[in-house]
Amino acid sequence: MITPDTKDWTWVLRARCPECGFDSRAIEPGIVPALLRDNAAAWRSLLAEGEATRPRRRPDAWSTLEYACHVRDACRVYDERLTLMLTEDGPSYPNWDQDRTAEGDRYSEQDPARVATELVQAAERLATHFERVSGEQWQRTGSRSDGARFTVDSFARYFIHDPVHHLYDVTENRAA
Repeated sequence: MITPDTKDWTWVLRARCPECGFDSRAIEPGIVPALLRDNAAAWRSLLAEGEATRPRRRPDAWSTLEYACHVRDACRVYDERLTLMLTEDGPSYPNWDQDRTAEGDRYSEQDPARVATELVQAAERLATHFERVSGEQWQRTGSRSDGARFTVDSFARYFIHDPVHHLYDVTENRAA
């Protein structure tokens, strides 16, 4: 059983991540689509290379397949949230319990090839939607159920840390 992650990760908007090395402060939100596409391609390669069949490296951390499922689903959830931010004034996003989703959707039992395809598709959809953001739309706001508030700008930079960090979780390759 994985211990649920209850950290408030919004601090990654103010500091370099000491684990993965990613610094969201150095990221212009306009490059998020390219970063996301590159990240999705890396996940596809890992899953194609048989990494998905490796067991968990530690009992308290997900396997490569489970992380890939999470990244796929995070892309889907963040796409929904981005749409809310761009179409509603100051929306509050519905809660998403990533641990409950992992367990309920049986991440560890999913087909790696299908996950790879779905992850790339979800990442492409979100990347395309981020590419369409322009001008004052970057300053539109939204908030999580825990009260954390974002602009589309901070939302993009906050989001991209997640797939980058999880790629580090399975490869131990730090962000440049």
